[in-house]
Amino acid sequence: MPNPHERFTALYNTYQARVCGYAASRAGHQLAEEVVSETFLVAWRRLDSIPDHAQLPWLFRVARNILRDNFRQAARRESLEAELRAWMDEAATDAGEHATERVAALRALATLSDADKEILTLTTWHGLSAVEAAEVLGCTKAAFFVRMHRARRRLQAAIQAGDTSTSAKPVTVTGRKFQ
Repeated sequence: MPNPHERFTALYNTYQARVCGYAASRAGHQLAEEVVSETFLVAWRRLDSIPDHAQLPWLFRVARNILRDNFRQAARRESLEAELRAWMDEAATDAGEHATERVAALRALATLSDADKEILTLTTWHGLSAVEAAEVLGCTKAAFFVRMHRARRRLQAAIQAGDTSTSAKPVTVTGRKFQ
């Protein structure tokens, strides 16, 4: 029986082009190489789980799961962006003194990474305590506070970068106390 490196090399050399063709037919050439890389990364990690009699179907199934996960992530991201746009549109029609700040904050929030958006919205919009939010993120309460602090700084920088015409007064993201 060949060693794991030889077995993986043979698997890759034999099926890489076919997995790439499968991925390209499902997601286009731009994503195909990424899917192939992820597929063979899974194959390397689970090399002993790959059945000798059905290597190609196993690789296709892994590639299919990766494509499905990528589709779900894209759908979630698009849904969140649509929700943020809806909130921005709603905020733009708000009357009052804080409407401009709210629109600026929502626009800035839309420019942040998914991780920063999640950190900021878990407590402010979804009403979780710091302990609950830390549990959702799989981190300690202290790590949550560090991440929250950094996300707030990035949000504040995005607000200031996106709206130089308003006052330099900082926008308060939340008035909640964290327990």
